[in-house]
Amino acid sequence: MMECLTTDGLPSVGRAAAWGEIYATRMSHVEFVPGNKSKFDAELKVGRFGPVKLARLSVDNCSIERKQSHIVHGSSRLFNFLLQAEGASTFCHCGKESELAAGDFVLCDTGLPHYFMTNGPSVTVMVRVPGEVLRTYLPTPGQFCGQRLGRASGVTGSVAAMVQELSNDGGNIDSLHEARVARYLLEMISMSYMMGVETSQDTSAIAWQRRKDVIEFIEDNLRDSELSPASISDGLKISSRYLRTIFASGGEKMSTYILRRRLEECARQMANPAWAAHTLTEIAFSWGFNSAAHFTRTFNDKYGVSPREYRKQMLIRP
Repeated sequence: MMECLTTDGLPSVGRAAAWGEIYATRMSHVEFVPGNKSKFDAELKVGRFGPVKLARLSVDNCSIERKQSHIVHGSSRLFNFLLQAEGASTFCHCGKESELAAGDFVLCDTGLPHYFMTNGPSVTVMVRVPGEVLRTYLPTPGQFCGQRLGRASGVTGSVAAMVQELSNDGGNIDSLHEARVARYLLEMISMSYMMGVETSQDTSAIAWQRRKDVIEFIEDNLRDSELSPASISDGLKISSRYLRTIFASGGEKMSTYILRRRLEECARQMANPAWAAHTLTEIAFSWGFNSAAHFTRTFNDKYGVSPREYRKQMLIRP
């Protein structure tokens, strides 16, 4: 049986914030920002199969963000396999940006910040599982976080159909069989990721974990204008040479990664109506830029338009 929660009966003023509080009681603390402040409806259906929590979220056009301030450090690690069941969206996590269409999956670590923006009404189904359980099926789940698993990859279509069916009132599964269904579901999703997402085969688990530590440090300090390879080396207590070696496995220079991530975060806030009152310079400087000219030039190089024109285009979208 799936529990159902909705925005029905919530006041129009502060509706999204009130919904966020309700959502947090069943899932995670996040911030909902409606695309249309005069109309925002949402519905959450939640059920459980053994160690797996299944949640079906239907929302109007909006953005959903889990910030660093929402995360309780030291809490148990939870992972979400997120299926875009209906509609389309953009998902940003672990330095990666994925464009999701109906039938696509993406994996999320709830212990790290992430951002989700729908392109109109959206339905997503989340398969939530504790880290210690997931590692039985997918030993290094963090390696796949933020990566899109396309609906055309391997058996992904079959897995998506199974997740969809289970999210419809629990698929009428007898309680005696729930644990077995959960195991089968996790086996199928994990196999889909191992078959459908490319990973570096020549990278040891230790080197991969080291690179993950570096990326997490960068993400946590992205707003610091003094962030540099030297400060990262000092912060992680490793040599600059070793730092360059472990980061090089990703095929992107560290300075390029930092600049790309700062530009992406600036672009995300510029496209969000909630930040419309903030100047472009305020947004840029809050993400570690200390030169308006440098920000404008690098933004134009990446997006092909000036920051001002980009913001104008994004805020007039339906």
